[in-house]
Order: sequence, then structure tokens, then C-alpha cells
Amino acid sequence: MSFDLTARLAERRAAHLYRQRPLLETPQGVRVVVDGQPLLAFCNNDYLGLANDPEVIEAFVAGARTWGVGGGASHLVVGHSTPHHQLEEALAEFTGRPRALLMSSGYMANLGAVTALVGQGDTVLEDRLNHASLLDAGLLSGARFSRYLHNDISSLTSRLAKATGNTLVVTDGVFSMDGDLADLPAVCAAARAKDAWVMVDDAHGFGCLGRQGGGIVEHYGLDVKDVPVLIGTLGKAFGTAGAFIAGSEELIETLIQFARPYIYTTSQPPAVACATLKSLQILREQSWRREHLNRLIAQFRAGVSDLGLQLMDSPTPIQPIVMGSSERAIAVSAALRERGILVTAIRPPTVPRGTARLRVTLCAAHSESDVAQLLDALKQAIAAVPECE
Repeated sequence: MSFDLTARLAERRAAHLYRQRPLLETPQGVRVVVDGQPLLAFCNNDYLGLANDPEVIEAFVAGARTWGVGGGASHLVVGHSTPHHQLEEALAEFTGRPRALLMSSGYMANLGAVTALVGQGDTVLEDRLNHASLLDAGLLSGARFSRYLHNDISSLTSRLAKATGNTLVVTDGVFSMDGDLADLPAVCAAARAKDAWVMVDDAHGFGCLGRQGGGIVEHYGLDVKDVPVLIGTLGKAFGTAGAFIAGSEELIETLIQFARPYIYTTSQPPAVACATLKSLQILREQSWRREHLNRLIAQFRAGVSDLGLQLMDSPTPIQPIVMGSSERAIAVSAALRERGILVTAIRPPTVPRGTARLRVTLCAAHSESDVAQLLDALKQAIAAVPECE
């Protein structure tokens, strides 16, 4: 018996689920060249336009000159440099928590936190639409794992009643494929009633939500008692790379001792931490970026409504338009590209079957005329692509 990889790939192609990597030939931004074609992009997660910001770039370059280009070792050996420590302290202050811990990626932050906190005899309860990294973390933890219906507090409560051992309730803050917010106050209340902890992955909330960009916890006025474990990624609104976990002194020390993705991974380049310190400063001080972004969101939602398309209930820069079939989502995405617009088609298994969509993401670097151009191209693309059976 051998691995029939050819058949697996052919099956994926036939189902319109085959994925290919677009080749980005310019720095990240709203105007890019992809596979040789100039395009106006509405598909990255650089929500505040910081990935190619001159100040952030200069901080990175200065950091590289001072600290070199590699972490060199794991944090627990000799890879924990001064910029890493400074960034952890700044992120702790930013989130209003005693400590923060840098991780090399959001995926590793989620794996590390969940698997360090729960195991056999414990319970992990997760929103059905959580990011894959959260679902994988729950499965790998060895704890009893269950998924409650999306944003359904009664479903969560019924599962809490059956929980055993230490119980961790895990949710995205902003759901990455729908763009909606977790009903976090209700989640925290339900968890508190059963003496469970709440962990929030706010990858898409930081920078966009809250008066100072503090994410969904700031948006709802919650604190470390409500959400003991708070995860953020740095490759989205922060514009750099990596992730962090913020919480109590005891939480961070526990993760340092027991989180395998932290212990056994080389630290990120110190220069990245230097760049992130600058982007964090910009994120907090330049509120005009969030204000402009919110105006673009309102403009886009009004325009899509006028086109009669099915737009998901999202107050965030993530604005998915449901196409239904994967075939139609691919076709409309291709039609947009022919008109100079880059919007990615998102298909199963990333989203549930029958809900393939165009995942439009807006950025503070977009202008109102950019959004108007997108709406016009969308109208033309929809008209050009017939409904799929």
C-alpha cells in the first residue's frame, strides 16, 4: 500500500478547493504587484497600514544594526534579548496586565497556552467557529474537548454543566472568517458561574477595537479577572510578526515552565521586537487610523447593501460576502482580479460547506475612492458571473 497523493490532489481540484500561493512582488500594502499584475488589494490583515510604515521600518533597521538579524537561541537559553524584554513590558502595560510573554507565532501562542494549562481530566470548551490553531490546541491538550454553538451562551452553559477538572473556555475575540465579535461579557459571566477560566485569542481585535486599540477586552470594559488568558498576534494590526500571551504573574511563569512551543523554539529576531515597539506606539497614539478605518467600513457596508449582496454581520475590517459555492466564490474573485481588485475566495474547510465567501478586508491605508472602486468592480463582477448550481 502506498500514499496516493495524486488522487488526493485531484479530488481537491475537482471540488474547487485547490489552493495556490499568489506571489507578492512588492512590499505589503493596499497597492501591490501579484504574479506580475498591479492590483488594489483588499485581502491582507494589515488593518492599520503599519506593515510598510516608514517609522516601523526604520525601527526594524536600527534594531538589526544593533542586535543583528537572528534570535540565536530559545528564550530560556540565551535568546531573550533586551528588546524582547522591553516589548513584553510594553505589552503588559498596554493590556493592563502584570506580565506578557512573547511567542514566535499566534498558532504557537494558542498551542502553548492551552496545552500548558489543561490536560487529562480537565475540560476545554470552544466556540464552533474558533480559529484552527485553537481547535488544534484543544485536541492536542488531552483534555475533554467540546465545541459549543457559535456565540450561543445557552449551548456553552449546558457544556459547562458537564465539565470536569479545570475548565478552560476558549474563544476568538473577532472571528477571522465572519468578522463578528464574541459575546464576551456573557461568555465571561457563564464561565465565572462555574469557576472556569476564559481564554481569548484577539488576533483580529487588537488595533481595531477599543479607544486605544486594546481590542475586545478594552471594547467591553473587561479585565484580567474576566479574561485570565489573553492572546494577541503581532502580524496583523501591529504590522510585524510574532504573538504574545498576557495575564498574571503566575500565568506567565507557568507558561515559561510548561509551554512546549515557548521552551523549544528559537526566539524571534530582536529587530522584530524593536519594530513592534514602534508600531505599538503608533497604534496607541494615532487614533485617526481607527477612525478612518471605521468610516471605510461604514461606506463599504452601505455600498454592498445597495448591491443586494449577503454581507455578514461584522463591525470590523473583516467584511465577508457569502457566495455559497466554492465555484462561484472563485469565479467572482477571478472577475474582480480582471478588474484590478484582489480579494481572496475563502472555501471549505476554512469555512463551513455552502458558505464559501469573498473575504474583503479593509485597511487604514485605503481611501474612500479605493472603496468606491472596489464597490464598482464588485457590481460588475457579480453581473459577469452566473449563479452556480
